[in-house]
Amino acid sequence: MAEHDFRYNLLNPAHTLNECRALSPGLYQVTGTGGSIQTGDTLLVTLKGSRDLSMRLTVDKVRHLINPPGQWLAVAKGPAFKELAIHNWHVDCDACGKRLDFEFAVDSGLGKQAQAPAAEARIAELGWRNHAGKHYCPNCRQEDTQ
Repeated sequence: MAEHDFRYNLLNPAHTLNECRALSPGLYQVTGTGGSIQTGDTLLVTLKGSRDLSMRLTVDKVRHLINPPGQWLAVAKGPAFKELAIHNWHVDCDACGKRLDFEFAVDSGLGKQAQAPAAEARIAELGWRNHAGKHYCPNCRQEDTQ
């Protein structure tokens, strides 16, 4: 099983994602060009409306199209969102004052109370630490644990 990176920031015309749309929560239809996609492969795709968030999709079925050459259509499984919302927040390091501007995704159907846990999970993915209500950047995080 291979992992194929189709994030927008790569901009490789021979290896391009044409469309990714939700068929139902957790089930996606993906059309692309290049990459020799096979069943069981993982696709890394950018979330619509985001500058740096992506999600992993696992290919269930793939059909390689004759025309245009190299194009394929896949059905893949991934995160189940009823209605995806992308938020931009920032947090400051309580030790050195460094600011992190970040994006995070949350299912807007879960309400406002789901935003803080999703933001904290994203901060942790980016290497920051939350300890006793204070946030520490990766550099200060090392000093805090010593």
